Amino acid sequence: MKILKALLSSDYGMLGVLASLCVFFSLITYEEQDPGGEEGADLLSREIKESFDKAGRVVIVGKGSVDGEKFTSSLRDKLKSTGWDVLEVVNGSPLELGKVLRKSMVDGKRLDLLACEKSFASLPLIENLQSSNSMMRKMKVMSPKSYGWPNFLKTSNLLNIANQIAVIAIIAIGMTLVIITAGIDLSVGSLIAFSAVLCCWFIREWMGGPDATILGMAAASILAIAACGILGLFSGSMVAYFGVPSFVASLGMMMVASGLAYMISGGLSIYQIPASFDWLGRGDGLFGIPNAVVLMAVLYTLAHFLMSRTTVGRYIYAVGGNPEAARLSGVPLKKILLWVYAGSGALAGLGGMVMASQFRSGDPKYGLMYELYVIAAVVVGGTSLSGGRGKVFGTLIGAFIIAVIQNGMNLTGVQSYTQKVVLGMVLLAAVLLDMIKKRGWRLSA
Repeated sequence: MKILKALLSSDYGMLGVLASLCVFFSLITYEEQDPGGEEGADLLSREIKESFDKAGRVVIVGKGSVDGEKFTSSLRDKLKSTGWDVLEVVNGSPLELGKVLRKSMVDGKRLDLLACEKSFASLPLIENLQSSNSMMRKMKVMSPKSYGWPNFLKTSNLLNIANQIAVIAIIAIGMTLVIITAGIDLSVGSLIAFSAVLCCWFIREWMGGPDATILGMAAASILAIAACGILGLFSGSMVAYFGVPSFVASLGMMMVASGLAYMISGGLSIYQIPASFDWLGRGDGLFGIPNAVVLMAVLYTLAHFLMSRTTVGRYIYAVGGNPEAARLSGVPLKKILLWVYAGSGALAGLGGMVMASQFRSGDPKYGLMYELYVIAAVVVGGTSLSGGRGKVFGTLIGAFIIAVIQNGMNLTGVQSYTQKVVLGMVLLAAVLLDMIKKRGWRLSA
């Protein structure tokens, strides 16, 4: 019990919860894997190298899908580089494979190997041809060997988790700063839609639409982010100079931003943008990591430095801990609040731009209920709703906890409405934990 209390009391105590969730979903999603794509090609090429003393003639077969084409093209390149004569590459159905094999029989070409995906290896068609033709009997049929591995821990699934949570995690940086100042920003969901719509509208109307240049798309993105920052600044001014509760100020801005998104778009999605606009949302770069994830990592590094190594960061904590004491100590209270809310708005705008890039469009319905997921990530990550306490990397952990729970439930077939119940309970548990920690681990005040 003491160990658990010490773990949960630490700044990054929820990291243990995240690790436990990963272990749990790994165990319950463990099953036999039939490798495909480039992974399957790599495994099979090694098996072929071990099974054959010298190269021969081969036909390569894969399903008529993106993954199947990756398998056949990758395996073809690997086998050609080791001296194999690739007679044919088939991407499609067993019928097409049958045509290729019968043609090889008619032409009298010796076939040493049929390299295929798992689904083709035991076809009755192959057995029939081998039993009826002496030349075909010598042909060896090989496919990638199956192995046990959790679906949760597949590289593709882990990258998918990171990519899906990128928008929420980016926006959660700004929300963390707002909540540390003992405020709340309910406008971030609507600002996502406003930013996505405004960015795509700028590209369509001012930057040439589908023919827009990289510079034009960058300019449109900057303008959209800046506009969201201005709306956030307005919310901050209401809180800082007029004493309007942050809940009310951001609620009003949520309605304003949503209305503006619908006015600009006419209630319709904006699609007239270049295909290359998806570079940030769908593209990948370093080691195959999605660009949105790289951006998220950079922003969290910068935010951590801001909060832990700069005077501004100390001021933000001071404002949330005791605003009156902070004011008397010379902290520019109003300026800090202005910059915090403006930053939250700008980051929400950046999140909207990333979402527009992911979907190659701007839609006024983007970001629906996202403010709740963002707040949940911040609270689950250990930031106190009463202000003055919280860590940026804790928020990142909280975002991944939510993403892992959702992904794990999707993999195990849990219904969407059940997922909402579970996520709501997680949020309530995080708030309850925060209250108990504030009371010194006493259940009552």
